[in-house]
Amino acid sequence: MKRADKAQQVSKILNRIYKKVPIPLSHKNKFELVVAVLLSAQCTDERVNQVTPVLFKKANTASKMTKIPKNTIYKIIRPCGLAPQKSKAIFELSRILVKKFKGKVPESFEELEKLPGVGHKTASVVMSQGFGHPAFPVDTHIHRLAQRWGLTNGKNVIQTEKDLKNLFPKKSWNKLHLQIIFYGRQYCQARSCFGLECEICKVCNPKRKNPIKTKK
Repeated sequence: MKRADKAQQVSKILNRIYKKVPIPLSHKNKFELVVAVLLSAQCTDERVNQVTPVLFKKANTASKMTKIPKNTIYKIIRPCGLAPQKSKAIFELSRILVKKFKGKVPESFEELEKLPGVGHKTASVVMSQGFGHPAFPVDTHIHRLAQRWGLTNGKNVIQTEKDLKNLFPKKSWNKLHLQIIFYGRQYCQARSCFGLECEICKVCNPKRKNPIKTKK
């Protein structure tokens, strides 16, 4: 089966299972979204959603965040892991937003990726979920699933993002990346399936007999 055919099957299955997809990270404005996505690095969305209400009660804008001591930010976000780096990044990006953008989150990949703690994946989430621009955020989970399903042989998330964008219509990207995340959590988890058990893995690779190992 060709990649394009596999992509059609993936879309068909995902659209059947997930007609609507919620935004995983709770937020009320674009600044909160940036911070939440930053915190989600190497941390579950569930944990982030437990921590952010406490943080955003103290400061839900860049201006307010710059008035909180870094140590206070650190203590609040500590359960998310990597707290020293993340607390510093949150404070510094807030300061930059106030100084350069009047406290508002910039609406461009270039400006977002210049912010401390904000890489391409985080910028993609903000552009997609915050501004509604077509983007395809690819994290290690989507990278793993795309390999299992035979949609890419990319050895890194950069190549996988490029391959997925070529396979799927741009208008589907924002919904699709969330559908893939939810499907992976529910049916094709990292420590199970291994390309052999879930519906998509079986449809895309019916003759596969051996577990597939993800190329990082």
